[in-house]
Amino acid sequence: MEKLNLESILGGLNDTELGQYRVLQALKERYGEFSHNRLYPALADLVQLAEDFQALQQRRDGMLAQLPQRLREVDLHNMHLVYEPAGHESPEFRRMMDLIAWALPHIERAIEEGSGIYEFVNQHVRIDDVGIVPAYREEGYWFVPEARAALLHLMRYEVSIYSVPNERYRSLKTVVLESVSEGSVRRSAESLKREIIRKYRDLPNPATFRCESDIDFPFAETLLPVAKRKLMAHLAA
Repeated sequence: MEKLNLESILGGLNDTELGQYRVLQALKERYGEFSHNRLYPALADLVQLAEDFQALQQRRDGMLAQLPQRLREVDLHNMHLVYEPAGHESPEFRRMMDLIAWALPHIERAIEEGSGIYEFVNQHVRIDDVGIVPAYREEGYWFVPEARAALLHLMRYEVSIYSVPNERYRSLKTVVLESVSEGSVRRSAESLKREIIRKYRDLPNPATFRCESDIDFPFAETLLPVAKRKLMAHLAA
């Protein structure tokens, strides 16, 4: 699946039909991913593209608002004067903005479909504390099942904070320490926690959580990304 971004849609754009074709092809691929319950990176690409398109529209509107105005007509019914920007937009720029206006509703409908799958998965994922959780929870361990492979992934997580102008964000980094088979005899999360503490001694009293899910969805593309977001919310609660 080709990466979806501004360059892939707008780069080298010669006509409106070509741009529309690119959008429809990209959406077809992502609807195909959703039909197999694979959310990422398809959903994230769509959300980012919609945000980029909206940002371009806002910048254009702001730019036009600053241009000199000229009187276009008198609205006698509403008793006010109608003005328009006196500046000039190139045909290429207008074509690009027309494409964005056409594409956004299509992209938003695709986002709605992906978001519906996300919400379904989110409702079927639960994060449980393992033992007593200490006050410091910015790093610790996390156990996540992969039903199709009958595996339980034992992970270490770490929350980090990064800043952009006027904003601070929290991100979650996870590393798989090992993966154990989940056979007919299921080991308790508490025993796994004790074993992890014995093996990895740099966190003597770690916050530890277990992810539980009763659905069998693709692990890397769907279950893990949704569960990571749910763990972030659990840590922030």
